[in-house]
Amino acid sequence: MQSVSNVPHPALPGADLDQVVFLFQRTYGTAPRTVASAPGRVNLIGEHLDYNGGPVLPFAIERRIWVAAAPADEFLLVSSAAGGAVVRREEGAPLGGGEWTDYVMGVVGQLRQRGAALVGARLAVLSDIQPGAGLSSSAALSVAAAAAVGRLADSRLSAEDLAEVAYRAEHDYVGVRCGRMDQTVVAHAAAGTAMLFETSTGVRRGYPVPFRTWVLSTGVDHTLADGGYNARRAECERALDLCRGRWPGLPSLAALEPEALPEAMEILPSPLDRRVRHVVTETARTRAAAAALERHDLVEVGRLLVEGHLSLRDDYECSVAEADLLVRSAVEHGALGARLTGAGWGGSVIMLATDGQAAEIIAAVSDGFARRYGRSPTAWSTTAAGGVRLDLNA
Repeated sequence: MQSVSNVPHPALPGADLDQVVFLFQRTYGTAPRTVASAPGRVNLIGEHLDYNGGPVLPFAIERRIWVAAAPADEFLLVSSAAGGAVVRREEGAPLGGGEWTDYVMGVVGQLRQRGAALVGARLAVLSDIQPGAGLSSSAALSVAAAAAVGRLADSRLSAEDLAEVAYRAEHDYVGVRCGRMDQTVVAHAAAGTAMLFETSTGVRRGYPVPFRTWVLSTGVDHTLADGGYNARRAECERALDLCRGRWPGLPSLAALEPEALPEAMEILPSPLDRRVRHVVTETARTRAAAAALERHDLVEVGRLLVEGHLSLRDDYECSVAEADLLVRSAVEHGALGARLTGAGWGGSVIMLATDGQAAEIIAAVSDGFARRYGRSPTAWSTTAAGGVRLDLNA
């Protein structure tokens, strides 16, 4: 079963409200009733902690997915990809092979459980988020679909509701054993800030991100539902069971005190020992990065990013050679820091660099990458953007 890589392929950068309205009108011959949009995200640091009870530090990006909708007697869906072909789906029908329509129909099912779904809807989806790039296009699609379809049903869904509906659609219906980080930041993001989200308590706090962050694509699409992601989560669950034999009542791996890590490493078999070491050290790095943002210490943030990437590479074993090269080359050419973002096994690398150095670093990194792989990485920058919004309510 495929997942994120089958979210609708992006339109040209700069896709917007007018384009999705045009797509809807061209497809269905009428105007949409409502349009909602939601951003992708990068996780500055705190990887694989959301399902381990730890803190995460993501922020929304400027690139978004738009969902235009109008009521109908059946569910018809079209995306900016696939040549404009209309897909007919029935609520409650089996999965469509992990296609992007599964996410939307998962949302419809969750909304119906809340009394907020329709008999049917016409939907059009436009995206400028690269699928499979570790930017959470799946959460953006799910949250935007929840906002659009929920609005058609005249439902008053809060940001909390939208995040939960999107999470349940991806986790329960599509089958990705994800945590709640992506859906939470997509629904709640505030411009100019990263969100320190304590997944064990649900507490959220904003920290300033007054700089642009570079995103470099590895060119390796990742999948979640059928890949290493679910395997890593199962390993962490096994490690937690074993740790509770020594520390009864331990609520999560992230709650393991750093002082207890050496003993945990002794009692855990390989590779569970390394998985736990990543969780415990990444928990400390994430809180340290939030504190560094608060005091505007970008040098320290950059150092923590590199340290976090090495942990993903060596302890969690979810990196790829392309990401390792991008991180190493960026740092060698003067970046403040870089690391893999997203679940891994492909996706993107984020890079921090001063405005005056960024272009030179990107050029050098791209040149070395092209010599190794015969292609250049896609590179672009983003500020911390706002979350889900209603763009049209006719």
